[in-house]
Amino acid sequence: MAASELIRDEDEDVRIHMEADAVVAASPAAPPQPGRISNGNPVRPAPGGGGDEPDGSRRARLGGALQPNRLLRALSGGLRRRCEYVKIGAADERSERLPTEWWKTAVAFLYACFNLVFTTVVITVVHERVPDRSVSPPLPDKFFDYVERVPWAFTITEVNGLILVGLWTVQWLLLKHRSIIGRRCFFLIGTLYMYRCVTMYITTLPVPGKHMVCAPKLYNDSSGKIWRILRLISGGGLSLTGSHLMCGDFLYSGHTVMCTLSYLFIKEYSPRWMWWYHWFCWLLSASGVICILIGHEHYSIDVVVGYFVTTRLFWWYHTMANTPALRQAPNNYLSRTWWNPVFNFLERNVRTTVPITFSWPLPLPSSCRQRYRIVEGPRDE
Repeated sequence: MAASELIRDEDEDVRIHMEADAVVAASPAAPPQPGRISNGNPVRPAPGGGGDEPDGSRRARLGGALQPNRLLRALSGGLRRRCEYVKIGAADERSERLPTEWWKTAVAFLYACFNLVFTTVVITVVHERVPDRSVSPPLPDKFFDYVERVPWAFTITEVNGLILVGLWTVQWLLLKHRSIIGRRCFFLIGTLYMYRCVTMYITTLPVPGKHMVCAPKLYNDSSGKIWRILRLISGGGLSLTGSHLMCGDFLYSGHTVMCTLSYLFIKEYSPRWMWWYHWFCWLLSASGVICILIGHEHYSIDVVVGYFVTTRLFWWYHTMANTPALRQAPNNYLSRTWWNPVFNFLERNVRTTVPITFSWPLPLPSSCRQRYRIVEGPRDE
């Protein structure tokens, strides 16, 4: 008897489900919600109900059976939308593509220091080959024909250069990605002064004016030359410090290189809305370069070549650095430069344009760090 009742109940459940499928297929309208009591649970029909229960009760029972399915679908859809919303931010992806790699910056710094020291050695060597003014007078220069020499003009050049270098140093220390930007700066400085060593050594120009005072030649005095090298390094090669008393380092102008390169880095790695800052630095750079010629400390060709080499090398390097797709392009003629392997070494892991973001270079106290985390924490959605 119990077995027959169990079989009859199972048949009844199967028939109810089949009828429910037919009702859903025939009528797209949502079934009415079953009655609920105070705890929110649906009202279940009394046991013992047969197949002759009314359609309203049957649909209420069908709605109670389908309710868990709708709840599961709603939960799964919500989770799916939530999974699509919670993603790794662009800042995190960009930070992964901009590794610090300070050891590469240290290598670039050593490269720049080596070429700066090597420049002083070449200046000392070239000084011994400068022709005497009584034998080789200054070369004719069109700028000198129209502009008389102003003695204090070259001092303005060195003061402007020191201001530009100081501004760029402070700005570089405040940049978030200072390691990447620093090795770019060090590499360009080292390469420009290496070029300068080549041009100074292969062609020695006579002094551009009779006002210049050159130190006596030492010829075979090796110890005296070493002391001159050390003095030139200690004074930064500036006339203000009295360390630059040698002649021959004319082609091309090192002061033009530093004034121009400092301005290019200042403008490249500062926000565009700081136009007043850009114009101020440009005035310092332009006036410094012009005062080199007004002081008759370099030929015009020295300044023109120095400006041309500095700007082109800076633009070539940053064109390749800011265009990752250009590095592997088969028709990229910039990759034929001799320094392309060095560029690939320095920029291999830099896969995007370096953003202009500032950060404090020194570690903050614990209380300040805690407040910074509270302010910079993620927003609650």
